[in-house]
Amino acid sequence: MPPAYSFAIDPARDLVRITIAGFFTAPDIAAFARGLAAAQRELRCAPNQHVTLVDMRAIDIQAQDSVDAFQRVVGDPATASRRLAFVVGLSLARRQIRRAAEIRGAAFFATSGEAEAWLLSDAPPPA
Repeated sequence: MPPAYSFAIDPARDLVRITIAGFFTAPDIAAFARGLAAAQRELRCAPNQHVTLVDMRAIDIQAQDSVDAFQRVVGDPATASRRLAFVVGLSLARRQIRRAAEIRGAAFFATSGEAEAWLLSDAPPPA
């Protein structure tokens, strides 16, 4: 499936919602990173004080270089969020996502509702 992503910004709650699907190449990930930076400029909070929900249930299994590139995007201090939650499916792609996000201490959920509730709470990440 070709790569697809979208950003929805909720400035009142300092929330960035991202939906991502398909198979990504290096140029696709570079475009995604630029889009993320542009979307975050719509927030009203101080840098790095927002929370991010990433729905990746429709992502395909990625090549290792794409996993590494996503890891660099997730770990970039310029766009890092205060809290990061992923909505993931049950597949090999889920393990790739966990590996790419492990440097950020992200949390993983089965539904968007669970992810958003955690993001907007003071609860510790689920085990």
